[in-house]
Amino acid sequence: MKKEKLIYKYKRYEGNVSSARKEIPFEFRLTSRMILDEICFQYNKQIIETSINQAIADDNKEKFMESSEAFKQFIWE
Repeated sequence: MKKEKLIYKYKRYEGNVSSARKEIPFEFRLTSRMILDEICFQYNKQIIETSINQAIADDNKEKFMESSEAFKQFIWE
């Protein structure tokens, strides 16, 4: 029985060459995530404070209790 031979020929690639993107450094990703977390935290805290102040102005005890329970998570420190 005859042995089979494999012959490889190399051809130059003629398509568009794509280059890999550089990865964003860990420090930048961490810093940006921390900044976004702080912005969201301050925004949510401000919304709840506004809700509490509105409940006090309207003399709405139920709304005040709901808002104050949500606000406890922001001041647990």
